[in-house]
Amino acid sequence: MNNWQEKLNHIRSHKLFDAFIIIVIIASALLVGVKTYSVPDWVVQLVDVLDLLITVIFVVEISVRFLGEGRKRDFFKSGWNWFDSIIVMVSLIPIEDSDMVLVARLIRVFRVLRMISIIPELRILLNSLIQALPRLGYVAALIFIIFYIYAAVGTLLFETINPELWGNIAVAMLTLFRVMTFEDWTDVMYETMEVYPFSWAFYLSFIFLTTFAFLNMVIGIVVNVLEEEQAKADTDNPERSSLRNLHDEIQEVRALVERIESRIAESSGAIKDDNKNRKVNESD
Repeated sequence: MNNWQEKLNHIRSHKLFDAFIIIVIIASALLVGVKTYSVPDWVVQLVDVLDLLITVIFVVEISVRFLGEGRKRDFFKSGWNWFDSIIVMVSLIPIEDSDMVLVARLIRVFRVLRMISIIPELRILLNSLIQALPRLGYVAALIFIIFYIYAAVGTLLFETINPELWGNIAVAMLTLFRVMTFEDWTDVMYETMEVYPFSWAFYLSFIFLTTFAFLNMVIGIVVNVLEEEQAKADTDNPERSSLRNLHDEIQEVRALVERIESRIAESSGAIKDDNKNRKVNESD
């Protein structure tokens, strides 16, 4: 590896480099927000200059990451590198004064997503959500079945009470979604209870099955996959795993020291009591 390549590799792997890029990404997001307000012309010009500067910084960053790679083909094996490169290259297209100005603004909004490629923890979260999608599909299918059954029953029972909420199965499913999210669901329930006093059982059973049972299953699946991805990340990155083990060992040593200190305090207290008793006996 050449001397300059070693320097670039050292720069791109440094934590300060990642921290600087994160600050630039946040600044880019703030500039997008500034453009949504009515500001003076000089502020608009300043924002444009800063936006150009941020684009240049992103180009330099991608160049450093690419040139610092030992094998250039390995750079393109990462999907995140492809994502970052596409976002930066599209930002270079001069389309501000054309009909594609909306696309240019959207690209600048998407630059905030580069935070995911920079921060490993965010990558783990996103990968966990993607990996959990197949398992969540089965839960979603089961929730849809429950929705469909309750919507059919609600249409048969409550259509004459309020056709706007229970007129057909599609509208009934929307009403049930309102019930599941607790959006004034008691108004819907009290309206049907005037005709069917025991209709509260319909709503409570539906809320229990969807909100409490199935949504907790979704959370459990995501947490389980997140733990698997975390363990995989620790395996792929020995330094990360060693740091975590070191943290655990430090906590164990700290707990051991606290136990030793407590025992020393107890023994010293017992010694003091013995000395007092001896003095009392000698005086007697």
